[in-house]
Amino acid sequence: MKLPSPIRRKHSRIEIIPLIDIMFFLLASFMMVSLQLNRTQNIKVNLPSATRARPDFKPDMVNIAVDKAGGVWLEKKPLSLPELSLVLSNRFRLDTNLPVYISGDRDTLHGTMVDVLETVRRAGVQKVAFTVGGNEEQPAATP
Repeated sequence: MKLPSPIRRKHSRIEIIPLIDIMFFLLASFMMVSLQLNRTQNIKVNLPSATRARPDFKPDMVNIAVDKAGGVWLEKKPLSLPELSLVLSNRFRLDTNLPVYISGDRDTLHGTMVDVLETVRRAGVQKVAFTVGGNEEQPAATP
């Protein structure tokens, strides 16, 4: 025969609401830390050329070259950025699937390349790539 105990037995239970709060706090903390990791400082480097570069020229693509002085060349003709924008927007109206390849000299300033890229993007072109030279001292696209 089983006799009941005069001491009341407490049932144990796990409260999960505080655990959920802690997990949300940890998740938010890790997200904030990961956002701070994107801010990296770089030093000046001389970027190497690609190992598998191959020239790929077709009549329907636009090849833009930027020399080390910052001059922009389209089909071996020097252009200013507003002229380049006009030419690209006219060609983009004819072919909305227009591929554009931008090649820059190794000593070209980064800001000049960004200006050319912004000009191409403002003209509406979505297919933009940068050409690189191979191991040989020959660039893939030259003005």
